[in-house]
Amino acid sequence: MRPDTPAENVDHTAEAARLERTAGLYPEDAEALLLRAAAHLELSGDRPSATALYDRLLSSAAGLESPALVRALKASNLWEYGHEAEARAIIEGIRVTAPRDPAPWVIIAESLESHDELEAAAETFTEGARLLLPPAEGPEAGPDPAPSTHPLLYGRHRVRRMLGLPHDAWDTLADSLHTSPVSLDELHDPKRVWSLGSDNPAELAAEISRLRAELGAYREALSRPFPVAVLHWPAEELTELLSTYPALSSEYPSHETHLSTIESSLRELSSSGTPNLGIVTGTVPSYEAFAASEGSSPADTTLLPQYATTLAARGRAVGWPPQRGAGCWCGTERTYADCHGLSR
Repeated sequence: MRPDTPAENVDHTAEAARLERTAGLYPEDAEALLLRAAAHLELSGDRPSATALYDRLLSSAAGLESPALVRALKASNLWEYGHEAEARAIIEGIRVTAPRDPAPWVIIAESLESHDELEAAAETFTEGARLLLPPAEGPEAGPDPAPSTHPLLYGRHRVRRMLGLPHDAWDTLADSLHTSPVSLDELHDPKRVWSLGSDNPAELAAEISRLRAELGAYREALSRPFPVAVLHWPAEELTELLSTYPALSSEYPSHETHLSTIESSLRELSSSGTPNLGIVTGTVPSYEAFAASEGSSPADTTLLPQYATTLAARGRAVGWPPQRGAGCWCGTERTYADCHGLSR
């Protein structure tokens, strides 16, 4: 649930500095960029500087998209270098405010877990699940939960397994959502911890194989490479764009055609096996600023794909296709299945 920070072959201090400079150029994306910078500082071992970045975000005059996430990351970081009392106070504050985002719940629960407070971690995972997930059984049971909530279920399953608690409906749901060839019960088996200290080569080899499978699944879950992104202009933005830069009319004959082209392009890319597809939404001021930074004119059509790639690199892409039951990417009030996904 933390910002993606590849651990190999990276100068984390230099990368943190680069991200801070980028945040200065793109203040609208400063929160995401500075969180990634703080994660790199943590990996470099400079935890006080990471805390300074979290404090910088929390004291910012601009509203944060997820202040609870920043506080959770700060608490986790503080505890790792001896500031336990302050970390506990922040964790308790997050639990009291009950954020509607799964990420803070996962981070504070994992922080408790990493310091051997398994009962408190299980309770925290369960609090988040009750708040954000429908019941897993009974007449009120809903459809499969959103992918963003899966770490809540997996973390809860892991801690309950460590505590020796019997499976409940949410544990069964976690099992059903888990796609790794190694089952959650095996991954979360407390006896595996002891097997790492075995003198038996066969036991160690088997454990190494299981750990490799677990690491592969974990990396897949955390991997967020920049998607192949297609640029989307909302109707009012496209109208303003074409009225200011009529040379782009050949690129966008009409808004309806523009939307159809987005969907058909993404489907074609998907059918060819291209993974990790996404959509970025443009605005005229942002595009003009990008063109200025490139020393070019917004009327230059070759800037459009570069602009889309830059937005994706700044974390502005939304994955395609939308999740089942989600609204359509075009911004209508209809679900994707009833709008541009109708013929899928």
